[in-house]
Amino acid sequence: MVTRRVTFRLYPKPKAAHKLSWARRMHKELYNAAIANRRVQYERYGHSVSYYEQQNSLPAFKEVWTEYKHLGSQTLQATLKRVDLAYQSFFKGLRGKPKFKSIRHYSGWTYPATSGWKVHTTGDNGCLELTDLKVSIRMRGKARTWGKPTTCTIVYRNGCWYASITVECTPVRETGDGAIGIDFGTYHAAAMSDGTVIDNPRFQRQSAEKIKIASKQKRRKKAPNFKRKIKASKRWKKASKKVSRLQRKVTNQRQDWTHKVASQLVSGNSLIATEELNLKGMTKKAKKGSKRKAQKTGLNRSMLDVGIGNLTKAIEYKLQEAGGFMVLVPTKKVKPSQTCPDCGHQRKKDLSERVHHCSECGATYDRDIAAAMVMLSWALGTNVLNRGEEIPTSIPRHTGLGKQISSLKRQKPRT
Repeated sequence: MVTRRVTFRLYPKPKAAHKLSWARRMHKELYNAAIANRRVQYERYGHSVSYYEQQNSLPAFKEVWTEYKHLGSQTLQATLKRVDLAYQSFFKGLRGKPKFKSIRHYSGWTYPATSGWKVHTTGDNGCLELTDLKVSIRMRGKARTWGKPTTCTIVYRNGCWYASITVECTPVRETGDGAIGIDFGTYHAAAMSDGTVIDNPRFQRQSAEKIKIASKQKRRKKAPNFKRKIKASKRWKKASKKVSRLQRKVTNQRQDWTHKVASQLVSGNSLIATEELNLKGMTKKAKKGSKRKAQKTGLNRSMLDVGIGNLTKAIEYKLQEAGGFMVLVPTKKVKPSQTCPDCGHQRKKDLSERVHHCSECGATYDRDIAAAMVMLSWALGTNVLNRGEEIPTSIPRHTGLGKQISSLKRQKPRT
C-alpha cells in the first residue's frame, strides 16, 4: 500500500461557497493568532511555545471565540501543526521566519483524518460532504487508482475550489523489459541512449510576452498598500487575476507534459539511468561582479522551464509503481558529458560543443545522446569506471502532509 494524492475540482453552490470562504478566513485568523502567540511569548518572556501547548489551549480559545465551535477540532489542530512545521523549517534554516498571512495568500485548510468529511466516489467525479460545515459539494476529476481516503485538503486557487485527497492504494502500472539512459538539458529536454530526442517545449518562453503585457497593465492600476491603508482597485484585481491565469496555464501545460513523457518512458523501460543533479546549486544566481549575469539568468530560466526535478520525480514514482528501478549516476565521478561511450576516454568540452568526437577511437555522437549512453553503461555495470561495484537504486518515499503530521504527533514534548 502506498499513498497517492488526487485533486478534484469543486463546484459549490453560492451558499456552500460562502461557507467555504468563511472557514478559510477563520483558519487564516487562527494561523496568524498562533504565530502572534509564539512571538509574544518568546520576545517578552523568553518562552518557546510548542505545538502541544497551543493544541491544549484550543478548548479555552473556542470558549472565547465561539465561532470556532462550528469548525472541526482536528482541522484546527492541523492548522496549528502547519504553524509548527513552518517554525521547524525555520529553525533548520530551510526557510525564512513565518509571517502573518493575508487572505489572498492563505490557500485553505486540512482534514488530517477521516472525521469531518466524507467523499462519495469511486475515483471518477462524485460528491464531497463536509460534515462540520454541513455542505455537500459536487466535484469533478478522475483518479488513476482509487483506494481508501485518508486526508483531505480544501484549496482555493485562482478563483476556484479544489479538494486534494490522499488515498492509500495499490497502484498497478505496466512496463517493458527495456533499459535506457536519459540525459536532461535545456537544448533538448531529454536525450535517450537509443538516439531518441525529446524537444524542449519551452512553455514559459511561449507565454512570456503575454505575461509581460498583462503584468505591465497590472502595474498601471491602483495596487493595495497595507501600511498606507490603500485598498486595491477593481481593475487591479481584474488584472491580477489575468496574470495568475496565464501563469497557471504555463504550470498546467508543464505538469501535463511531464506526466505524459514519464508515462511514455516507463511504459517501455523497467530500468532508467540518469545523472544525479544538484538543481538547487545549478540554478543559483550569478555571483556579484559577474560579467555573465544575464547569461546565467537566462540559463536558470531555461532549466526551470523544462522542470527537470519534477520530471525526475515523476519517472521515479511511476517506476516504483511498475516494479522497475531508477539508477542515479554520480556526475562528478562518471562525468557523462566528458566521457566517450565506446572507449571511456574523458575530455572536457565547452557547453557550445554539441557533438561528441573522440580523439582516441574516433566515435562521433550527439553530445546529449553520448552522455545518455555513458549513464546506461554505468548502470548496467559495463562501464570501465564501475565494474564490480554495487549500483544504488531509487528508494520509495512517502508523500503528503499526513505523513509529516503523524510523525510529528509521535514526538514526545520536550521537558
